[in-house]
Amino acid sequence: MMSFFSGISYQLRGLQMALKTPRLLMLGLARLLVVLALAVAASAVVLAYHSDILNALWTRPESAWLVWLWVLVSWLLALLLVGVAAVCAYLLAQVLFAVVIMDLMSRITERMVTGEVLSTPEASLGRQLVYLISQEMPRAILPVLISLVVFVAGWFTPVGPFVALLSSLTAAVFLAWDNTDLVPARQMLPFAERFRRFTRTLPFHIGFGLWFLIPVANIVFLSFAPVGATLYQVATRTEGPGAGNLQKP
Repeated sequence: MMSFFSGISYQLRGLQMALKTPRLLMLGLARLLVVLALAVAASAVVLAYHSDILNALWTRPESAWLVWLWVLVSWLLALLLVGVAAVCAYLLAQVLFAVVIMDLMSRITERMVTGEVLSTPEASLGRQLVYLISQEMPRAILPVLISLVVFVAGWFTPVGPFVALLSSLTAAVFLAWDNTDLVPARQMLPFAERFRRFTRTLPFHIGFGLWFLIPVANIVFLSFAPVGATLYQVATRTEGPGAGNLQKP
């Protein structure tokens, strides 16, 4: 349980640090503006079809006793659609250029906290960046897209709201890992080892990812999440079998 609350707090600590550091603030704002523009465009599209989607799921009841419930579901659906739009905008930004900015934010944070950036001595900066970009598909894009498909399909089942909530939480957890995995991936640790670390720290990632489920606020937290994620990795860094192979780039 403490790990869960730690995940919540590291998001806030990272955001606070970013707001006080000009370089991190500028990089985060660059991501924020792109994601915001894409999110607004995606939200406008999904909300334009909001009524059609709701009517396909549940036609407005004639009974006055049920209308209030229908209105509540309508608002919840709108919030969920906006959340999905923000996640889609984030993924599109990732594919375009954001992985490079995320890594730069992580490097700046690690250097500010420890005075150095650990990496593998045989890997150039270019190779590290290519490796990071290649990890986006198994680490975030594919899991999140699957979660979104389950989210949409879930609304057509009797337990749709529960399935939609579970799939949204799953997507948020993988987005959290997308940030906390920056440091291990930069050190080019094997994917299997990094995934084992992720599964062992699920409570932390759930807490870290909860901020991504809050409409509008999630865009801000997604933009500055690499800072808090790096603070977490630096704080929990331990000497392991491959630690001796790490050095300053």
